Amino acid sequence: MIKHFERIEGSFIEKIYGQERLAYAHSDSSDLYALAEWAERGGYPGSVILFYDYANGAVYRPFRKRKNVLYSNPAFADGAYWFLQGDYGKRKVTLFSYHPGEKPAEVTSFSVDEVSLYNLRILGEKVHVVSQNGETAECVYPERFTLSLTPHQTVELIADGRVYLEEWVEEGWDPENDCATEKYRFYHKVVVKDFQGNTLSEEVGSITQAPDGTYWIS
Repeated sequence: MIKHFERIEGSFIEKIYGQERLAYAHSDSSDLYALAEWAERGGYPGSVILFYDYANGAVYRPFRKRKNVLYSNPAFADGAYWFLQGDYGKRKVTLFSYHPGEKPAEVTSFSVDEVSLYNLRILGEKVHVVSQNGETAECVYPERFTLSLTPHQTVELIADGRVYLEEWVEEGWDPENDCATEKYRFYHKVVVKDFQGNTLSEEVGSITQAPDGTYWIS
């Protein structure tokens, strides 16, 4: 049986990890960094974020479309949904918590002059807002700290005072012939650091979040 949401717009909806009730869609870009690029071209037309409720078919739009405003991908943590609103007109980024059908609650905000918009996103288990640009990752909420990373590392989770990084590793590649050898191997490993950047542990594996919110290493 095929069901219909209450409002049909032809949008491709995506999963929000850690829960099974809501999916989401953007009417346009979700890259907050695009705001700075649009500002150089006279401003961004604006976009909205939509939440699709599998429980009852409802479609929620927390905010109307406004010029120079766009939204990050949402996350689910601590029993609520979270998203970032970038407003280049006001030159700030705001973190909101959200429950289906209710008014979003403003948690905190940052000036675009004090936070990098590049790869700015929300991480669980507890909510953290992190920006990653090349070889540096900066946490801006709820505490501030900066880590130096290798080019192949990405912050995936911050929990219990530790930062969990995923790093991809490629072995057995022949650069002269630009091809894989018989010993070729591609895999991920999990690197755990403290907030000062000290490496606490490393292991082969990739981090995945299950629908119940737990994290697994595979």
